[in-house]
Amino acid sequence: MKKTIGIFAHVDAGKTTFTEQLLYNTGSIRNLGRVDHKTSSMDTNEIEQNRGITIFSDQGIFQFNNDTYYIIDTPGHMDFSAETERSMAALDYAILIISGSSGVQAHTTTLFNLLNSYNIPAFIFINKTDIDSFNLQVIIDDIKNKLTGDILYLNSADDIINQYTAEFAADRDDTFLVSYLQEDYSAKDLSEVVINLIKKRLCFPLMIGSALKGIGIDNFLEVFSKLSKTEYQEKEDNHFVGKVYKIRHEDKGIRLTFIKALSGKLRIKDEFTFKKDDFTSSEKVNEIRVYKGKKYENKNEVSAGDVFAVVGFKSPVCGTMIISGETTIEKVSDFHLTAALKSRVNILDKTDVTILMEKLRILESEDPALSVTYREETEDILISVMGRIQLEILECVMKSRFGISVGFEKPQVEYRETILSEVTGYGHFEPLRHYAEVQLRLKPTVRGSGITYESQCHVDNLIINYQNTIENHVFERVHKGVLIGAPIMDIKIILTDGRSHIKHTEGGDFREATYRAIRQGLEKAESILLEPFYSFEIYAEETYMGKIMSDIQKLRGTCEPPVLNCGNVYIRGRGPVESFMDYSIDLISFTKVTGSISLMYAGYGLCENSSEVINKIGYDKDRDAENTSTSVFCAKGTSFTVPWYEAEKYMHTIN
Repeated sequence: MKKTIGIFAHVDAGKTTFTEQLLYNTGSIRNLGRVDHKTSSMDTNEIEQNRGITIFSDQGIFQFNNDTYYIIDTPGHMDFSAETERSMAALDYAILIISGSSGVQAHTTTLFNLLNSYNIPAFIFINKTDIDSFNLQVIIDDIKNKLTGDILYLNSADDIINQYTAEFAADRDDTFLVSYLQEDYSAKDLSEVVINLIKKRLCFPLMIGSALKGIGIDNFLEVFSKLSKTEYQEKEDNHFVGKVYKIRHEDKGIRLTFIKALSGKLRIKDEFTFKKDDFTSSEKVNEIRVYKGKKYENKNEVSAGDVFAVVGFKSPVCGTMIISGETTIEKVSDFHLTAALKSRVNILDKTDVTILMEKLRILESEDPALSVTYREETEDILISVMGRIQLEILECVMKSRFGISVGFEKPQVEYRETILSEVTGYGHFEPLRHYAEVQLRLKPTVRGSGITYESQCHVDNLIINYQNTIENHVFERVHKGVLIGAPIMDIKIILTDGRSHIKHTEGGDFREATYRAIRQGLEKAESILLEPFYSFEIYAEETYMGKIMSDIQKLRGTCEPPVLNCGNVYIRGRGPVESFMDYSIDLISFTKVTGSISLMYAGYGLCENSSEVINKIGYDKDRDAENTSTSVFCAKGTSFTVPWYEAEKYMHTIN
């Protein structure tokens, strides 16, 4: 049986040390590495070793009880949680490490909620139980209050079939309840019920120990072996389906596409067709590697349940589902964690901007959340980030991998713009010997829907080929709003009419007309500014409740009524990223390290201090030549421009 497990924890909970113990106890590695000694088999990157934290997800492999385990060690710091989330696409089970000295910390809650959103069953290991201050009941109560009440404490594998476990299962499975009341069940029946409850996330087995001292590791392995189950063997004869969860590049530039095989088999020299927009490519599997830390083993064939890297693929991106035959490559945007901050890149040496952008694009392919953009009008390079620590690491990565010295400015919030009501925009592009006109209806949509498109234009007015061209132009660039020049979002763009000329319309004419139509519509509409929000969960002692509630109000946040429990308070709410991104520092300070806040990106909402933001940024829409609303017409062999507020008088699509 093949099982892929991910190790998750708040930073410093002992996640990598626990992973080392699993590999060492199963004979996968000969020497037990340590993070503080820079000898961990999973933290192989020099930056990780120097920092003493996991930054990149790494893979190990071991055998136990005739099963093959792929193990993925993930970053524990919030700034690298996008890397953590991407690894979840490969998992069958998760192991959540909780520190016996700190309990459920802020990021632990985020990780647990993230696992829940991906429906990944999880086992819990309480680490550092060898410290003098450890109190099992206190930690269990903390887990029940902050994560889940469905925890099943198992002291050993024998506990799987004891009376307490049977009562636990009967409480959560109606069918088993009947058998339990009639005392008509076997040990195998009980084990199967628990296995199914774990898969449904109605049961979270909990064990304790010390990863540093190797206490409880064998016990955990035995329990995990008995209570985890996959069914990949039944899928090996199907068509190949695999999901890309990671992209990496070797020092020599070789691209590695990391894949979890979900069904079928993959062999060396297998060919796949990838389609992206109008471009189709045929790509071959040149090499299959199964990684174990930094080392790897070449394979001629892999099958359902295997986790591996392919050399030869250039098109797939993180999140792509690869299928035998033809695979359409689309930008995957359904990740739960999103970088809500933007930072400007400053070149500190003489590196050419083109070369820098090329290297940043490589990093972006590995971490799509970076979302690298280049603003031609200001010659600024911007990247999206989770926080300041990530920027420090990126500086080191650029220097060590590419020999380029860069600095990053203080990250700023990424604002967005949208419209309040429906409006029609017109764009006309007619320099001498060119012709295109586009009529678009811009309609506001629900938050989080992005930019969508529909054509309601009759083919008698505009042939289908030009209609498809207009659709491509709608999505090929980020369209800026008129308030601060921020990207627009949550707008449906509907093509209602258009005109071409049998002799003068050329390739780029509809691009120019489309851009101008969108911009002219935005000029006419009532635009509003949006800002990113966090959802937050705050835990603190009850004595600090008044201060926290006052802070939430000052920070423009909202919250549900506080929940009091045994002298502690739990507060759940929502607030702007701009005001809450540094609040954890204040909270930890005034609660004397007893308080914690978990932050998760929660989409965009109305910016309440929009006037202040607009004045601060000082965007001049009329000087933005790259995003003009002016249309171009031609009369008597001479071209002339018409501003947006007069353009409709000249349009040919208006009767």
